[in-house]
Amino acid sequence: MSAPAAPLRIGNASGFYGDRFDAVREMLTGGELDVLTGDYLAELTMLILGRDRLKDPAGGYARTFLRQLEDCLGLAHERGVRIVTNAGGLNPAGLADAVRKLAERLGIPVRVAHVEGDDLTAEHPGSLAAHAYLGGFGITACLREGADVVVTGRVTDAALVTGPAAAHFGWGPADHDRLAGAVVAGHVLECGTQATGGNYAFFRDGDVRRPGFPLAELHEDGSCVITKHDGTGGFVDVGTVTAQLLYETGGARYAGPDVTARLDTVRLAPEGPDRVRIEGVRGEAPPPTLKVGLNKLGGFRNEVVFVLTGLDVEDKAALVREQMTDALAKSPPAEVRWELARTDRTDADTEETASALLRLVVRDPDQQTVGRALSGAAIELALASYPGFHVLAPPGKGAPYGVFEAVHVPRAAVAHTAVLDDGRRIPVPGAPDTRVLDDVPDPVLPDPLPPGPTRRAPLGRVAGARSGDKGGDANVGVWARTDDAWRWLAHELTADRFRELMPESAPLTVVRHVLPHLRALNFVVEGILGEGVASQARFDPQAKALGEWLRSRHLDIPESLL
Repeated sequence: MSAPAAPLRIGNASGFYGDRFDAVREMLTGGELDVLTGDYLAELTMLILGRDRLKDPAGGYARTFLRQLEDCLGLAHERGVRIVTNAGGLNPAGLADAVRKLAERLGIPVRVAHVEGDDLTAEHPGSLAAHAYLGGFGITACLREGADVVVTGRVTDAALVTGPAAAHFGWGPADHDRLAGAVVAGHVLECGTQATGGNYAFFRDGDVRRPGFPLAELHEDGSCVITKHDGTGGFVDVGTVTAQLLYETGGARYAGPDVTARLDTVRLAPEGPDRVRIEGVRGEAPPPTLKVGLNKLGGFRNEVVFVLTGLDVEDKAALVREQMTDALAKSPPAEVRWELARTDRTDADTEETASALLRLVVRDPDQQTVGRALSGAAIELALASYPGFHVLAPPGKGAPYGVFEAVHVPRAAVAHTAVLDDGRRIPVPGAPDTRVLDDVPDPVLPDPLPPGPTRRAPLGRVAGARSGDKGGDANVGVWARTDDAWRWLAHELTADRFRELMPESAPLTVVRHVLPHLRALNFVVEGILGEGVASQARFDPQAKALGEWLRSRHLDIPESLL
């Protein structure tokens, strides 16, 4: 019997386009690595890159990655670290060529491959960018053929881990459990320092001033240990890993192009300082279709924020709202939205804390309607409106905004292809079997806590949360840190109670998913983000702080938990 393959150490150095520039060097010099990944893409990023490509057809990729490689490609080559990234965006072939030219200029002998087939823009007229979410086996093919750097376009974030893992361990498409374990590891790594204390509800548990980036020690059976390089900031514990597992997910079935991972089977356990073991993950055949993200230009938007100071805030708001409505009546924008944020305090000791903010947002297909018409109307009120009139900044000319839509296409519609350094093209076959997604039956809840005295307190005293966006929907993952807190949370925080605590969600569909092994509830709020982050439909367009708002809400909590 052959010895088991050595663990694969995969680190991540980017969670988004614009993440910490020095992270690539930090990860390469901080400790041992086999593979270094970089995640640069998000729904909004694809829109940004689409607009870049309109200006320069040779662009459409994350240029930051090239600058990072100029500094660190030699270091990666010396240390034998392979680099896998989705920084190719809308133009992976263009970025691969740019990396080859950079390597030639630097005198570094590396083989650069890329993955393509995700671009379906031609099949979706009217879209600025339409890209299928590919899996990891294109990356696998590139690595098996000896690539040192693999550049992709729109793959799933977890594919940056499943691809190298399948290449290293020899997995095939039918190894569902192993692939599912790698998907879970990839999901924890994909957002960088969110797994090491960044954006963490209980951030005071450690020093998170400059958290290090995470890495996974992945094993042949699909289990892994999440950790970070010794001596780096932040911390890794069961809570930080739980928070990231809940980020931008939905129900128990976490579907991807390679496998559907069962999040209700994930088990976490501490394994020493800054080490958390993930095991027990089960996988199922992936869905028969692939998700495609459509990014379109939705029109133009503009905004102005009026500052209302001191007394009579409501009356001042009513006055300027009426004045602006009259001024825009000749050519009213297609959409007008007013929001009054009562940030003012009574008898405040500074002018800023005595002021409320009235935000006007307008949208229209015509830039002129939301541009000069709005700015002119607002500026002309400077001496003719409420006492103390001023705005945070004068409105501009109006800026384009995007809308995001997810559709699904048959797998056969996508020509997933690995393109090697020598130009050879390797078709990547689709999954041999598929399974239509259906809901997992509701799990058995723990026994409720016995009755006892309660105290009015914020939910965040006993539960953590993390929230994010998926198109127009938002998810809020909530977890308990003790078994007793879980017994209370599972029965108390129903979908109806969620709506009560979060009034913005009251008219919307809210679906609750229960993940007992994580002591967690995951709420999906459908439509709260309008047409996606690029449309900027609400104050917090990516729902990043929705979970923290929920944690701040007060309810009756058993005193035994406080």
